[in-house]
Amino acid sequence: MSDKEKLATIRHSVSHIMAQAVVKLFPGTKTAIGPAIENGFYYDFLLPRPITNDDLPVIETEMKKIIESRQDFRKVLLKRQDALMLFACEPFKSELIKELPDDAEISIYENVDAKGEVEWGDLCKGPHVANTREINSAAFKLQSIAGAYWRGDSSRQVLTRIYGTAWENPKDLKAYLAFLEEVEKRDHRRVGKEMDLYSIHEEAGAGLIYWHPNGGRMRVTLEDFWRKEHYRNGYEILFTPHIGKSWLWETSGHLGFYKENMYSPMEIDEQNYYVKPMNCPFHLLIYNNKGHSYRDLPLRWAELGTVYRYEPSGVLHGLLRVRGFTQDDAHIICTPEQMESEIREVLRFSLSIWKVFGFNDIKAYLATRPQGSVGEQSKWDDALESLRRAIDAEGLPYEIDEGGGAFYGPKIDIKIKDALGREWQMSTIQFDFNEPELFDLTFVDKDGQQKRPYMIHRALFGSLERFFGVIIEHFSGAFPVWIAPEQIAVIPVSEVFNDYAKKVADNLKSLDLRVTAELSDDRMNAKIRNCQTRKIPYMLVVGQRESDEGTVSIRLRNGKQLPAMKIEEFAKYVTEKIETKSLEL
Repeated sequence: MSDKEKLATIRHSVSHIMAQAVVKLFPGTKTAIGPAIENGFYYDFLLPRPITNDDLPVIETEMKKIIESRQDFRKVLLKRQDALMLFACEPFKSELIKELPDDAEISIYENVDAKGEVEWGDLCKGPHVANTREINSAAFKLQSIAGAYWRGDSSRQVLTRIYGTAWENPKDLKAYLAFLEEVEKRDHRRVGKEMDLYSIHEEAGAGLIYWHPNGGRMRVTLEDFWRKEHYRNGYEILFTPHIGKSWLWETSGHLGFYKENMYSPMEIDEQNYYVKPMNCPFHLLIYNNKGHSYRDLPLRWAELGTVYRYEPSGVLHGLLRVRGFTQDDAHIICTPEQMESEIREVLRFSLSIWKVFGFNDIKAYLATRPQGSVGEQSKWDDALESLRRAIDAEGLPYEIDEGGGAFYGPKIDIKIKDALGREWQMSTIQFDFNEPELFDLTFVDKDGQQKRPYMIHRALFGSLERFFGVIIEHFSGAFPVWIAPEQIAVIPVSEVFNDYAKKVADNLKSLDLRVTAELSDDRMNAKIRNCQTRKIPYMLVVGQRESDEGTVSIRLRNGKQLPAMKIEEFAKYVTEKIETKSLEL
């Protein structure tokens, strides 16, 4: 058994112990399911009364008693009818058993005390530890309570789900809880509020982002960077409408494959229009606006296009899961012969962008053909091999994501690891031989014949909203100076030096630096603390000496100091950091 399997077995066993404790503490409880999950476990219950976080320590205490009583986990095999009799008073277990074949052999796990008495039993495939003594009673913790629909069906009963985590030893538990504390500190919703970057207004529409001035500054900076890099890499930038007639989405296949994620149509001039969930059909209309020769290809077209997709309210999560977002979309239309080199170029471009932001732990996932997809198998095979060769050429580690492709072609998903080692799926390079056919794209080849081009979809950041959420948590709001919403704060030691502070700020603003002069009545130390909370990279403290000498005293947001500099010298210093996209102050 691998370490990963061993840990999963411990967590599954602790889940059973938690259920045993809950049933004992809350008579009348009905049990549902309780699997091990990444980093922990959960169990769903129908309880006789609501419980709160105050109940969790009581449950933990009972669990420790069970663990310390050294109970065996004993596997028992039953016939279907016997299992139904045993769980006759457990409606959720009975439902699961009834779905099994009549001749099924059903396993349960019983918790048996030292006297051989059965303390509790659960319908389960296992595996479990042999005895509770294999579980360290100081290496688990119950974490939270949530609601969950039975079997994930919103038309079924709402159950109480208790989440917990379990580890082999207290040291690992302590490390994991410290990790969770750091995750909470970096939560983009918390940091975004502290830094006044954005807000969401449920009363006006869930999953829709309102960018505040600070977030707007960052977004403009990143969009400008994005456009500049795309022009440098041979792209042209498009702008397309937000709505389109239904035939457009019928032709593209989205109404057939994606309708549940599209918003309801609106009737205009007695025809149905949909807000766009994708940008690609619009780009293909532009392509078909005129004829093309092989000499025109490849065409690399990009758009920061805002799209709208319905997501259930239960999965919405700050900037990371929204209903309206700006996709940094691109479509490359090329000849079949150009396909492989274009995929390589897209992959190279994507990796170069991620490294600007300091992400060097990058992995690819090669997604293969899913069920219900379209297109000839030979084309899928050729495209998949081209994607594989592009990954190999970049020396990028990768895994196969079986069946993870889109309905119209295989793809590469790029995943990065952040400062906490968490993996995020970001860039996508998606091959498509379906839409050029559906929209009848053609070009005149060297032989004078009309031929079908190939198309590559590519999202680099994925969406600006999700990208912001990731980098907020990666940097914990302490952004590199080139993207920081506020780059410099000028702080006078007293109001006597307000005029000099304004002069310094105006001088730096003239160089397009983002500067504020802190001229409130607060004391200097309070201003410094406030600027540190706002995570401003540079705080320039000015008083009599600085005013006399035309200098600034430089304090970094981490409390360190740089030598005093002339205003012009500091401006040159900061400008170089910005121009080189430095990650250091």
